[in-house]
Amino acid sequence: MKGNIDAIMKTIDSIMLKKAFLSGAALLTNKKEYINELNVFPVPDGDTGTNMTMTISSARKEVLGMQDPTIESLAKAVSSGSLRGARGNSGVILSQIFRGFGKALKGCEEIDIETFVNAIKNASDTAHKAVMKPKEGTILTVIQSGAVKAQSLYEEGLESDDILEFIKIVVADMEVSLENTPNLLPVLKEAGVVDSGGEGLMTFARGAISALEGKEITSDEGDFSPAPPVGVRSTGIETENIKFGYCTEFIIMVEPDEFTKVAKEPEVIEKELKKYLNNLGDCVVVVADDDIVKVHVHTNAPGLAIQKALTYGQLTSMKIDNMREEHNEKVIKEAEKIARGEKELPRNEGKPVTKADEEPKKSEPKSKNGFVTISSGEGLSDLFKDLGVDVVVEGGQTMNPSTEDILEAVEKVNAENVFIFPNNSNIIMAANQAATLTDDKNVVVIPTVNIPQGINAKLNFIDEMSPEENKETMLESIKNVSCGQVTYAVRDTSIDGFDITKGDFMGMNDKKLVAVEKDIDTATEKMIDKMVNDDTELVSIYYGEDVTEDDANALATKVEEKYPDIETETNFGGQAVYYYIVSAE
Repeated sequence: MKGNIDAIMKTIDSIMLKKAFLSGAALLTNKKEYINELNVFPVPDGDTGTNMTMTISSARKEVLGMQDPTIESLAKAVSSGSLRGARGNSGVILSQIFRGFGKALKGCEEIDIETFVNAIKNASDTAHKAVMKPKEGTILTVIQSGAVKAQSLYEEGLESDDILEFIKIVVADMEVSLENTPNLLPVLKEAGVVDSGGEGLMTFARGAISALEGKEITSDEGDFSPAPPVGVRSTGIETENIKFGYCTEFIIMVEPDEFTKVAKEPEVIEKELKKYLNNLGDCVVVVADDDIVKVHVHTNAPGLAIQKALTYGQLTSMKIDNMREEHNEKVIKEAEKIARGEKELPRNEGKPVTKADEEPKKSEPKSKNGFVTISSGEGLSDLFKDLGVDVVVEGGQTMNPSTEDILEAVEKVNAENVFIFPNNSNIIMAANQAATLTDDKNVVVIPTVNIPQGINAKLNFIDEMSPEENKETMLESIKNVSCGQVTYAVRDTSIDGFDITKGDFMGMNDKKLVAVEKDIDTATEKMIDKMVNDDTELVSIYYGEDVTEDDANALATKVEEKYPDIETETNFGGQAVYYYIVSAE
């Protein structure tokens, strides 16, 4: 920014860009709960605001660690941080918007109007490419409107060359686009809300503009850092089982070699470092992004990892954590809680959800196939473990795991082919993004949208078949699974022909509302009635943490009496939010 805030702002420099990003991130965090409440269905798992906040918080952490950044280095930090921290569809799309915008800033010392036009267009194009079937009336529509308006204004020419005024006109057009989303998506109109992802994007834009106007916004929530990673469940891991004690992370800013004066390609560095670090520790994650390389490794020799990395360039965002010390502190705190009666012992008596606590020893040969699944609830996680899933990532409704969470789980599986079951439509994009960041394994994402589909897919896996054949078989098998879920309404609304009052119990069949009642059992029974048909052979009932086994068995008895030709089974799921998850096959 040149001059004071009353003067014409011809360009945006790196200092002002950093302020704008942090201000936008702060406002997004402050409005997180409001964005969550824009969820179309009035269920207690509206998490768009949470996902976007945690995505941008990951990028914010990268930015805060930078001293005297350039425009290009800022853009890369935002891109890298949001890419790895992306959660849920909204978070993944937001990360792609940042990625596209940032790529257009390569080599820029300041942002002028022409640069901004190119950047927002690239942001829109990159985000659209990341989505297989883009929908009108979503965050994609909002960013595209901004790109089109910017291009139109630039081609028409302006009397003023003030970039702030230019951006404000573009953002005003995006606001109009956001308000129009209910006219493009009937489900939004019926619920009386705008698209939550679009609202999140505009909230960030409002905060960024406020900073450009000289009014920076800070977070109202104190601790801005994201919640602890969902990650791989580690209950029951003893300190002596932590083979490599130091969690080491850093970013390499690639530089030319001192003697050859030529810098190695980041992709080459990525491969070389992975090979080196795999012999030095485990949980190795190395990702190249333009001329930076993000590194994560668990090792007993962090100095050697850093020494090797320094041969490629300068290091930034360095962090070394003693995992044994952290584990001891956690165990002590948990023991104190139990002693005070604040925490019950887990139902699985401390057994880990993963089949193995540690990264497989490097000397062990790779298995042909391995599996990663996302699951919420102790019973469901145990079920997947019993089915032969290698790593269970805790998450799902209300807490979508990030791209990095899934990537670390994949790295933990010692297999040539790794199949991922997201079990939630809002996690599929993050799983796909994790797959693109893995180059030493064949990662296959089976787009399961609920827990029963994930269970069915695993049951239909045949080890003797090729990955391609198994994928085709599993994709076909999940088509035959109908899933229903029962929860409660968090607000009054009207949707799918139902007038809903806060506190009502709702039954949803494959995301369509089919029952609204004042008691759980009636809602569940009516939902099951909508699910079964002449071809149904099995109804499986997974009861959540707020349902007793007796209540679940009583429900199953009613179903058996009404449908004597259909087999019924009950399983403890332990899931939050949903009293029952039911499948009909």
